[in-house]
Amino acid sequence: MKILLTGATGYIGKRLLPLLLEKGYEVICCVRDKSRFYYPETPSTNIQIIEVDFLDQKSVDKIPDDIDAAYYLIHSMSGAVNYDELESIAANNFKEKINRTNARQIIYLSGIVNDKSLSKHLSSRKAVEEILKSGTTPATTLRAGIIVGSGSASFEIIRDLVYKLPVMITPKWLNTKCQPIAIADILEFLMKSLLNSKTYDESFDIGGPDILTYKQMLLQFAEVKKLKRYIFTLPVMTPKLSSYWLYFITSTSFKLASALVSSMKVEVICSDTRINTLLDVKPITYNQALQKALIKIDEDAVASSWKDSQISGQFKGSVGYYLKVPKKDCFIDRRKREITDRDAVIAKIWSIGGETGWYYADWLWILRGFIDKIFGGVGARRGRTNRQNIHVGDVLDFWRVVYADKKQGKLILYAEMKLPGEAWLEFKIFNNTLYQAATFRPKGLAGKLYWYAVLPFHGFIFNGMINQLINQEK
Repeated sequence: MKILLTGATGYIGKRLLPLLLEKGYEVICCVRDKSRFYYPETPSTNIQIIEVDFLDQKSVDKIPDDIDAAYYLIHSMSGAVNYDELESIAANNFKEKINRTNARQIIYLSGIVNDKSLSKHLSSRKAVEEILKSGTTPATTLRAGIIVGSGSASFEIIRDLVYKLPVMITPKWLNTKCQPIAIADILEFLMKSLLNSKTYDESFDIGGPDILTYKQMLLQFAEVKKLKRYIFTLPVMTPKLSSYWLYFITSTSFKLASALVSSMKVEVICSDTRINTLLDVKPITYNQALQKALIKIDEDAVASSWKDSQISGQFKGSVGYYLKVPKKDCFIDRRKREITDRDAVIAKIWSIGGETGWYYADWLWILRGFIDKIFGGVGARRGRTNRQNIHVGDVLDFWRVVYADKKQGKLILYAEMKLPGEAWLEFKIFNNTLYQAATFRPKGLAGKLYWYAVLPFHGFIFNGMINQLINQEK
């Protein structure tokens, strides 16, 4: 059977794909950019990849007609200001195309909507649900609240807050109740709903067995990590101040923080858990979900992360555009060193960023990240998903991977920090020489002034970095 998987490079899609393949399904993966698609196992003959932009009706026609079911996993919490309008357009285009196929079911992962006063984010999710249900293809909607799993936005925010703040002065929405659910349970619900006629044209709330406040979730995380934390909530804190609080303390972007704050003011509790019996699913507790997530992190086995989504930074459009590192009208810092142990140097290049750091003057990289945060950028707190593996589209602090070929010994990063121009950082090994290049394409006078202002630091930052890359082999 053929299953259409939208959002195949997203947080949920990356984890759902191997489960579908294990069941023997042929999976058609819809992605906006083929170069960002990566499957860790041996390429399967049961995977077909198609580039589809659901905002473009003609692009949607690439979806084959002989599919049996379709997963709709497309969301946008921190994209354009009018993301709700764009989500409606995408849902309509998807629905119209699926109605013309042989599909017997649409499965949509949404958010719990049991409050009359919904945030813009949850209202948009509800609108998409109604659009999908208005078609002729039976639609199954699974409504979830906070997802707890390694790499999920909610989990990473909780982890950041607990690790960084022994004492927290928090907004009053930390007393809002929610019903968190483990990523493993989300995937089980998605799999068991597939082509199950009992779920057709139905909407289900899915959640774990615990109903907790956000404050309790933070304190339980601290308890699991054996950390003593004190949390005091203020009677008032405006949404804007709350968003800034999350933005500066955690690795989230300001737009995502704003979307989360508006949603966190609304209780997200399951009003009906009949699907647990219907599909024979027994969700695990919040504490168990935390334990599983932390094990994955300790084992460096995080399958996907929200940070690697394009909405986590300034990255727009196809990777192909950023892959073409310009030379004309650019400032370039070029350095090279002879090497004797190619594998050792590549291993160190592939470990750069995150907890490993940048090998030289890390405090300056941290300072640059802090300055970026002040000006509304992504900062340096996003880290990296895995400590040793790098793939196209991954995040490395305030850089985005646009090319990564370990056998070739070539890595290209694109800067997502706030800049009066565009910047790339390249590493390339040819024969027995390591080449390192920092390229900056300025925008106007401000860009040129910026380059000359930071030029004095380049001499020892980039020189020190390449020297340390070489020292690794000794």
